[in-house]
Amino acid sequence: MNPIEWLFDAQLVIGDQVILWREIVGNGFGLASALGGLRRKVWAWPVGIVGNALLFTVFMGALFETPNPVNLLGQAGRQLMFIAVSIYGWVRWSQHRHVSDSAVEPKWASARARILLGVALVGGTLVLTPIFRALGSFEPVWADAWIFMGSLLATWGMAKGWTEFWLIWVAVDIVGVPLLISAGYYASALLYVFYGLFTIFGFITWMRVQRVTNATESGRAPTTPQS
Repeated sequence: MNPIEWLFDAQLVIGDQVILWREIVGNGFGLASALGGLRRKVWAWPVGIVGNALLFTVFMGALFETPNPVNLLGQAGRQLMFIAVSIYGWVRWSQHRHVSDSAVEPKWASARARILLGVALVGGTLVLTPIFRALGSFEPVWADAWIFMGSLLATWGMAKGWTEFWLIWVAVDIVGVPLLISAGYYASALLYVFYGLFTIFGFITWMRVQRVTNATESGRAPTTPQS
């Protein structure tokens, strides 16, 4: 058996629970990507893409005939969304790195952007819920739709360098943990608990970096000569 076949079929059995190693490894890549994002490193994007590809096969359990036959369409769909947005973020951060020491400079989103983020999160959830339900997603479907929209907006915010993107992840994790536990995706649920704590730390870290950057730029501002 080659490594790819092993990774696709390998299982971890704990009591009467079966967890795919793909789920563990995919979430491991996701954690590494989050750490890279915290440090504002470009490599966070390609590492995250690898994890997204693995987790897509996990959350489409019925399609790939895994031990867990539950399909979470929002979770699976967001992996494809992650890949698309991550390519954008990868390019954007790579371009910024050529003109600065770091891949992105944290900043607050504008008031208009914050309003649009809130409207998109609630509105997108309302629109996607009946669609996911019609496609046979796991109940409560609104939670799956909320996670999808929140993940989309958080990833977009990260690519733009908005410090608020960490808070969107907190909103995703609060809903994601109970949904994943009820669907039997225990490894992902456990990691979501850790993510919830990590995103709060990430928000504080980016906020501090933003303050230092603003203070440095203020110190460099030219002073007006006194008459």
